[in-house]
Amino acid sequence: MIIDIDHLLAIPIFDANRCSLGFHPLHTWPFIILYFSFLFIPNIYVRIIGLGLVIHMFADLIDCLFIL
Repeated sequence: MIIDIDHLLAIPIFDANRCSLGFHPLHTWPFIILYFSFLFIPNIYVRIIGLGLVIHMFADLIDCLFIL
């Protein structure tokens, strides 16, 4: 997904032992709240994008749980 473009800002770009939530700019809690709020906007396209972003953040959360 295009949301992972912010991984290019990290040094190193990939680290298997790093949790992306809270580390990468588009994976911080203010943005996660914004993505969740997309689910309540009447426009169906915004809702679909919001659902995809929320699922992506949930998948990253699962990855973080396996790191700990």
